[in-house]
Amino acid sequence: MQRKLILGVAGILGAVLLIWGFAFATPYELHGSEITSKVPAPAVNLTRADGSSFELSGRKGRIVLVFFGYTSCPDVCPTTLADMKRIKADLGERAAEVDFVFITVDPQRDTPERVQAYASGFSQDFIGLSGSEGELEPVWQGYGVFRKIQESQSAAGYLVDHSARVYLVDKTNQLRVTYTYGTPVEDMANDIRYLLKEN
Repeated sequence: MQRKLILGVAGILGAVLLIWGFAFATPYELHGSEITSKVPAPAVNLTRADGSSFELSGRKGRIVLVFFGYTSCPDVCPTTLADMKRIKADLGERAAEVDFVFITVDPQRDTPERVQAYASGFSQDFIGLSGSEGELEPVWQGYGVFRKIQESQSAAGYLVDHSARVYLVDKTNQLRVTYTYGTPVEDMANDIRYLLKEN
């Protein structure tokens, strides 16, 4: 009888603790700069190296990570794309639900073929996009991308100063989070996992 009473009390306490845990659990906080306004992500409609069209609005149901850079970049771009490769690996099978997109800020040198070849050097699944300056300008403006050409005597030619944020577009095509350069890969991967669970 005493044993049954002890087990009963333990069961009630366990249930109370479980309910308390659900009631007071800390909600998940995204690691980047969350954008709370419910507006669609700025449009991206560019032609891919294979001639097909890439439209961001057509990627609903998927997470899209977008980064702006250029193929002659000596530091920030290869580092960021290497981080994106690590995020893809960290996600495992869930990476199949994510698009990794690299858009040039240097259309004078970066043809669609060159950008795609560069992105593919990090992962065959990465998407590289370019276009004319006229096609790219509204995309840069939509995402607030800074770019400035700096003349250089280097053999690689001029450099392009540019902003270095990674933009996360969620499954509803909303620009949801931006990440500064150097955000830990684990934090970004955890955010993606969390957002993939959203309805």
